[in-house]
Amino acid sequence: MHPRVRLTLMAVATLALVGILAFVVFSDPSDGTANPAPATRFDGSISPPAPPQDFALRDQDGRLTRLSGERGHVTVLTFMYTTCRNDCPTMAQQIRGAIDHTGGNVPVLAVSVDPRNDTPASARRFVAEQHLIGRMRFLLGTEAQLQRVWRRYGIQPQSTSLEHTAYVIVIDKTGRARVSFPISELTPEGLAHDIQVLQKS
Repeated sequence: MHPRVRLTLMAVATLALVGILAFVVFSDPSDGTANPAPATRFDGSISPPAPPQDFALRDQDGRLTRLSGERGHVTVLTFMYTTCRNDCPTMAQQIRGAIDHTGGNVPVLAVSVDPRNDTPASARRFVAEQHLIGRMRFLLGTEAQLQRVWRRYGIQPQSTSLEHTAYVIVIDKTGRARVSFPISELTPEGLAHDIQVLQKS
């Protein structure tokens, strides 16, 4: 065979081998690194980074409750009022479904957004109606006390002209708000998923 022909054939063979190797290296999904599909860790909206928050309010039974007292536990925080007939019962049931799914060992704090009408008696009644006795603490206080909590979490309280902000927030083990769900996006499955993600972290 003519030397030039031999060199040409060798060059073609080398290029073909390089192409085969490139295909194997870059298309083999066995190592899990080939073109990974983008994935979101949480189902809810990720909250902007912020230092851990704390507050102290009394619950429906008069017990002083501090958010810092739940450090080490993933905690569900929401904002409700006891005479609500739409969003609040819906959120309570979605939360109930989520904590049932996770095994039930999840602290739930509901902060009043209507201090003029929320009383210990109405809070106890609301918790009982939602079948959350022993699982949800309904936190009460004066408007001045509650205002500080509302501001920290960007909550509009209930008023005669405005509906309150209907959000559920998941607090991580360090006391930081990590994920939030507006009521329009809240599901027991999504909330349970994000609780479990944070429980494992």
